[in-house]
Amino acid sequence: MAKKRKVGNLLGLAVLSYLTQGPTHPYDLGRTLRAHGDDRSLKFTHGSLYMVFQQLEKAGFVAPVETGRAGLRPERTVYAMTDAGRRELRDWLRELVAEPEHEYPRFVTALSLIGALPPDEVVELLTTRLSRLSEVRASTRQEIDAALARDVHPLFLVEEEYRLALLDTEAGFVENLLGRIAGWRSAWSAAVSGGKS
Repeated sequence: MAKKRKVGNLLGLAVLSYLTQGPTHPYDLGRTLRAHGDDRSLKFTHGSLYMVFQQLEKAGFVAPVETGRAGLRPERTVYAMTDAGRRELRDWLRELVAEPEHEYPRFVTALSLIGALPPDEVVELLTTRLSRLSEVRASTRQEIDAALARDVHPLFLVEEEYRLALLDTEAGFVENLLGRIAGWRSAWSAAVSGGKS
């Protein structure tokens, strides 16, 4: 079971991970996260990144090491990870890697409520989804291949490989579901219309 953490936002985990490379300013880290494609795995804005740094500082996981101003720019605080932050990073990562946790993806919610739509419309929507899954898969594969061509170590692409596996699994599920809907059509139509013919 997941441990209650002082900072539970996964962006905080990413911050701690990048701080292992050395102290940084939140704005600079935001640019690095985007440059490394981490914005595909984490949703963040510069504002949310600053907020996470504040939460990590309050929890004792990061500490300011330098504050300065260049020209007319706002004052910038550079942060480093503390020993407590290093322990938190390792503990949190170990938990996420080892412990499965129930997640709440949007598509699962849609599937749980899909019976409210007519079956012909669901077939059309799922067919569209299947096409888009194929496009996303092709794009993801291209990004992986381009990174490998730039000699990026495969270790730094495992999340993209996982994303590909999820896309393949979802596409297989959707194809199977499309095949099964044909057998459900008459009962489904009756249920959607409230039993009225």
